[in-house]
Amino acid sequence: MSAFTPSIKSIEYPFPAKPLPLSDIEKEQSKERIKHLLKERNAVLVAHYYTDPEIQALAEETGGCVSDSLEMARFGRDHPAKTLIVAGVKFMGETSKILSPEKTVLMPTLDATCSLDIGCPVEAFTEFCDAHPDHTVVVYANTSAAVKARADWVVTSSIALEIVEHLDSQDKKIIWGPDRHLGSYIAKETGADMLMWQGECIVHDEFKAKALIELKKLHPNAAVLVHPESPASVVELADVVGSTSQLIKAAHTMDNDMFIVATDRGIFYKMQQAAPNKILVEAPTGGNGGTCKSCAHCPWMAMNGLKAIESALESAGQQHEIFVDETLRLDALKPLNRMLDFAKTLNMNVKGNA
Repeated sequence: MSAFTPSIKSIEYPFPAKPLPLSDIEKEQSKERIKHLLKERNAVLVAHYYTDPEIQALAEETGGCVSDSLEMARFGRDHPAKTLIVAGVKFMGETSKILSPEKTVLMPTLDATCSLDIGCPVEAFTEFCDAHPDHTVVVYANTSAAVKARADWVVTSSIALEIVEHLDSQDKKIIWGPDRHLGSYIAKETGADMLMWQGECIVHDEFKAKALIELKKLHPNAAVLVHPESPASVVELADVVGSTSQLIKAAHTMDNDMFIVATDRGIFYKMQQAAPNKILVEAPTGGNGGTCKSCAHCPWMAMNGLKAIESALESAGQQHEIFVDETLRLDALKPLNRMLDFAKTLNMNVKGNA
């Protein structure tokens, strides 16, 4: 059973300007400068699956990693570098700082945010949780450190089902935040009693079932891979529903020659590495060009350009460094560790939040 909270109305997303395009020569000069600065600062670059391919390639080339936000944070924690530069969105930098408080955590820009984060302000979320004290609070990892600190559990999309099933087996009533589509998918799969916060990822929210059906008619042998942050009507059309890492694995292991992929197109870089002979097609969104919010690519992820990374490594400071209050960090670490400890009991490697 699931119920829905009132929506937060009239959210205006501060869509950023994309980085100015660089010439090929400027790109190479910037990459060489970044490589030099990474060594000079004893730093490592970690990049999310949804950043631009050239940023992902640079992270790999310089000994960093490309992954989901939790794995980025764990890689940074375990890496000997004293400085982490996180190419992603702000909550990902906060997660890295939560796991690595002794390290300097830099971001190309602190203005790179997330609609899930914006749509779940801690004051309003806390008020809602306080109004339902008999509920266990479960939040998606795509949230601020402050929202994590208010939660009993933090989950990624790869382990959310198992944790909610575990809580449901104990007759726990659940508050879920912030992604309503992922929460509804979990409620449907588990039958758990869940109250939903009404947030959404603007990228996944734009995938449209009607257009996907038409595309599927053109490519009847293509398998449809869908991230569960997508609307239920899109999820129902999927051959595989899963986290970023699970979708990449599906493209590698399934026999299909073509895949229609309903998640941020930034994932195509790693998916094509895993399945080099497969054809990857973007699932259709709600519009084209100026008529869609994201066009299957997060506008905030797009802020992670070469020049922004170079600037972060050169100047650091308040415009780039992530700080998390120690008391808040410890409070946010508890539900994160609760998830990781639970995963150990299942022998799971927890990956998969956007």
